[in-house]
Amino acid sequence: MDVLNNLGLGFSVAFDPMNLLFVFVGVVIGTAIGVLPGLGPTATIALLLPITYTMDATSAVIMLAGIYYGSMYGGTITSVLLRIPGEAASVVTTFDGYQMTKQGRAGPALGISAIGSFIGGTVAIIGLTFLAPVLAKVAVAVGPASYVAIMVLGLFLVTSLGTGSTMKSLCMAAIGLLLSTVGQDPITGTARFTFGIPSLLGGLDFVAIAMGLFGVGQLLHSLERTEKAQAITTKIRNIWPSRKDFRDSSGAIARGSLLGFVIGVLPGGGGVISSLASYALEKRRAKDPSRFGKGAIEGVAGPETANNASSTSAFIPLLILGIPSNVVLAMLYGALLLQGITPGPSLIEDRPDIFWGVIASMYVGNVMLLILNIPLIGIFIQMLRVRTGILATFALMVVMVGVYSINNNPFDMWVVLIFGVFGWIMIKTGFDAGPLVLAFILGPILERSFRQSMLISGGSFDIFITDPISATIFGILAVFLAYSFINNRRRAREATAPAAVPVDTRVEAK
Repeated sequence: MDVLNNLGLGFSVAFDPMNLLFVFVGVVIGTAIGVLPGLGPTATIALLLPITYTMDATSAVIMLAGIYYGSMYGGTITSVLLRIPGEAASVVTTFDGYQMTKQGRAGPALGISAIGSFIGGTVAIIGLTFLAPVLAKVAVAVGPASYVAIMVLGLFLVTSLGTGSTMKSLCMAAIGLLLSTVGQDPITGTARFTFGIPSLLGGLDFVAIAMGLFGVGQLLHSLERTEKAQAITTKIRNIWPSRKDFRDSSGAIARGSLLGFVIGVLPGGGGVISSLASYALEKRRAKDPSRFGKGAIEGVAGPETANNASSTSAFIPLLILGIPSNVVLAMLYGALLLQGITPGPSLIEDRPDIFWGVIASMYVGNVMLLILNIPLIGIFIQMLRVRTGILATFALMVVMVGVYSINNNPFDMWVVLIFGVFGWIMIKTGFDAGPLVLAFILGPILERSFRQSMLISGGSFDIFITDPISATIFGILAVFLAYSFINNRRRAREATAPAAVPVDTRVEAK
């Protein structure tokens, strides 16, 4: 009953005229940037962080959340019509979605994507509504040793489950942890890695780093792209799927909803992993796997449902534990910090308007996406005609003015430019900035929890074994690392083993 009462409070916040406007603005911007290849929700939210500083905290998070889950559907449009994934999680949709377009079935592909996204998002919101309060009560009892284990687990999953090289991800995570130590020691007040620069005593500003890596870095990379947008020649009709389409995709939507919800809760999970897992699951379960990659509607419905479900359930570790599951939620974490709000177990009690308001706004936002996106497909497609140079120039100007306005410190503008060039180099060399930003966010929490654990135990590491949660997490990690090491050694031996020489057993005729 308490959950329903709290949800009523959330809807009263979400239905405030200004908040309704920000839900609408968020889902429209999210869909638009999902359509524009290469921009994505991470860069967009990074660019908008300074603007949220002047907004009400609840409205700011509601808008940014709308951008996040709205972008998941926006990336579907160009994936299906042009085979260009507007967002990383939409890569899987190109496998069968574009084939359906070539067969004249672009309408049903987009329609089932919208319906699956709505169902997956709604299922995840319901799970978030009832599961989050329970986890909040449990999280209050979590000690510093458990927090250390959870942080280590998050960093491990981010580096090992990512789409890039594990070694490159580890390097980026290490750099992120190093950057998080810049400034004054939180206990002794000693200056660390400041090199005599007074502006570094307070540490590096998260917004400046994020805007540099994802905003300026992505803009510089986009300016290098010289290819022109493809023209849309396919006529989109019969968007509402047929009964057969619903029968074929209903199981994929149901499984994608549950799979995406579970993966989204895990630190390091996200739309890319959930969509890949859903596609693999549907292909394995199919009676005729050869249909996949040739226009199977299940190959569109499952991944699209899963990535929307995961983008919603990822708010559980962010709001309850203060742990962003992926780099986009790290941006949302930074937006909350700008407002003087620290996500964690006490958020549900201290700021119920934000907690329940954001959850209720997701119900509203999902309905808006279902109603608005199908009629506006033609308008969003026309955005591909806008020249990248125009968008980049305007965005860079907003970035520099915005980052200065936060602290009125010119030093932050230099940080943006330096990390912008660094982010561009990372894109060129195949390094992912996500682990760096997540490690930078988790670093202070990890350091504080570790030092608290050492003070409690008198400097003994036994506390990580005697604490049940910590011991369980580290035990699972140890087993997984041992399995990965043995499996890699076995593959290395198989790769270097000499090929067997075939023996001719035929007897020559005499």
